[in-house]
Amino acid sequence: MPSKKGNGGNRLFKSLKRSAKGASVPHVKATAGQPTVKMPVPEHVIIPMSMHIGAPAEPVVKKGDTVMVGTLIGKAAGFVSANIHSSVSGTVQDVAPMRMVNGAMTTAIAIKTDGQQTVDPACVPPTVTDKASLLAAIQACGLVGVGGAGFPTHVKLAADTIDTLLINAAECEPYLTTDCREMLECSDTIISGITAVMKYCNIPTCIIGIERNKPECIDQMNSLVRGMPGVSVKPLPTRYPQGAEKTLVETCTGREVPQVGPSGKPGLPADVGCVIMNVTSVSTLGKFLKTGMPLTTKRVTVEGDAIAKPQNVEVPIGTLYRDVIEACGGIKSDVELGKIIFGGPMMGGAAPSADFPVLKQNNGLLLFSKKASALPEASACIRCGRCIDACPMGLEPVVVAESFNNKDFDALKARCVYLCVACGSCSYACPAKRPVSQTMTLAKAWYMAELRKGGK
Repeated sequence: MPSKKGNGGNRLFKSLKRSAKGASVPHVKATAGQPTVKMPVPEHVIIPMSMHIGAPAEPVVKKGDTVMVGTLIGKAAGFVSANIHSSVSGTVQDVAPMRMVNGAMTTAIAIKTDGQQTVDPACVPPTVTDKASLLAAIQACGLVGVGGAGFPTHVKLAADTIDTLLINAAECEPYLTTDCREMLECSDTIISGITAVMKYCNIPTCIIGIERNKPECIDQMNSLVRGMPGVSVKPLPTRYPQGAEKTLVETCTGREVPQVGPSGKPGLPADVGCVIMNVTSVSTLGKFLKTGMPLTTKRVTVEGDAIAKPQNVEVPIGTLYRDVIEACGGIKSDVELGKIIFGGPMMGGAAPSADFPVLKQNNGLLLFSKKASALPEASACIRCGRCIDACPMGLEPVVVAESFNNKDFDALKARCVYLCVACGSCSYACPAKRPVSQTMTLAKAWYMAELRKGGK
């Protein structure tokens, strides 16, 4: 049985627990009470072969091929990879390189839709009798962590040391309400997904973590798990980033993920007997086991002061941002668009244009006016330490910045820069409005690049 406390010799906190760190971000959830709207089928989609952590999928279709909803178009290229399926019916227009919104290059498949959304006859419910067949079904589905990370789910569930399944339903970022709507609209498949994972992976305990600012979701899930052996709902503090995996583990179980795991690499929830699934991910599994339809659509929160009709919209994966924006009424006539953010305002990124596709792990598309998106002018660091107080990983951003400026690899290693989760709490807390989180991200990227060179 794994330790309940993790590696006590590597505790990061002496006074406050990780769950007390972070930031008290505004509760902006205006679309939480609005039912999800299914958008019209776009004229075409662009589906990248890299929508997950690990090796990109390998295209198995060519220009001119006819595809249907659920047709396999990209086959996983290894264990840490994921299948990719067509989200529409139509004709393959091209298979070509594309630059993704994060700047990385990948191969993408462009499909012209026929508007019929004909389902591939191969989409039939899988036969699951044990853990091996469940993992095979998950891999066939192309399921990844749809909450943002995109880690292939079959890899995560392969561990044999798990005693607790944690369902991440915190949804702690402002604006985003996709998980909230999943709990209110698809609670039956959440339960069936949880049941399957617990049964076939032999996991005796499941905890569904939901922030207290979603009382309707807490009530809904409590009513459904009542009487389910080993399953409970855990109301979480309304403090960002409550959904970060190490924070979630600590808040739900009292265990602490070690700084360094048995492998010598940064610790994982599995090192303390936990596996985490996003609530929409486990619901997607429940839907696949029932219908055989793989992961082909995504609910996206479209919000911000520049969008005409803020709402949650279900879109085919690969739909361009501009088509999603049009389906939500377009940009307000009296507003000048300043910024497009994919994801949430804390951890999301800025898109240079609306010509990028929605991916499996995208859960938000935020449109802000020039006024709302204008960055405040940064002033000198006053070394107040608020970034240190806010960091849920116990890091020292102000010291990391100095070490990065000096390109001091050993100092960055000593300050554990590799543990940064890019939550943005440090930037939010900074009274000087400095780009603290961006500097941390650059410092970590530089450190990891130097580490990969093998000379360190």
